[in-house]
Formats: sequence, C-alpha cells, structure tokens
Amino acid sequence: MFTASYPASFLPEANGKGLHVRFPDLPEALTGGDDLADTLLEATDCLAEAIAGRIARGDRIPPPSKAKRGQRLISVPLYLAPKLALYLAIRERGIPNTELARRLGVSETVVRRMLNPKHDTRPEKIQAALAALGKRIVVTFEDAA
Repeated sequence: MFTASYPASFLPEANGKGLHVRFPDLPEALTGGDDLADTLLEATDCLAEAIAGRIARGDRIPPPSKAKRGQRLISVPLYLAPKLALYLAIRERGIPNTELARRLGVSETVVRRMLNPKHDTRPEKIQAALAALGKRIVVTFEDAA
C-alpha cells in the first residue's frame, strides 16, 4: 500500500523570522512561510508542484521515507493523489500509455490527460484506469494531529 504523505523538516529561518521546509525524498521541494500555518500551506503546495513536475517529466517518484523525529507528514493534495496513483501504477506495470488506452477503449490522448496534473479528470475515469492495471484507490481518514 502506498500512503501519499511525505516527511518534511520545518526549520527556523536564520534571521528568526519564519520557517523553511525541506522534503528529504524530493530535494527540489523547498519552501517556507511566515508562521506555522502559512508554512503548512506552502509545504502542501510545494509538495504538489514537486510531484506534478516529476509526473510531467516522466521522472521517478520515490516512495515516502519514514518520518524522523521532528518531521511532519505532508499529504499529497486530494486533487493530485489519484493522478499520482495512476502514474505509479503505469510505471510499476511497465506499460506504455497506448496499451492502457487500448485496455480502456480510449485514445492515448485521454490517458495523457488523466496523467496531466493540470487537467481536471473525473475520479471515475482514474478508477477505471487503475482497475485496468489491477489497482484501486482506498480512501481513509484519521484524526488530525
């Protein structure tokens, strides 16, 4: 099971004003904020952009490492999590977009749109694509920290 939450280190800025954030699993993901609430929002956005960029480039997306003491888990935003699941399933199975399109009875363009982080895709389409790959999304919720 893949949990779409990545550990992040929140560290005070050198000047004592605000925080900066680093994601050990995604070295390109760096951000900061004025206070904790602002920094949490920025961290979520930064994580989304790092994941979206890797999807768009066709890069490897590492699994989240285990959070260490002092780190916070930042979840991949809900709009992006299904696309991430599909991207990872396609890479795991090692099939091209054209093969998934054939299995779904759609054009390859439809599959590309499903993977495009900027394209709004109905969840049912992604569920069908995941099912064609032998995968499914399971939604859970838990108490906030």
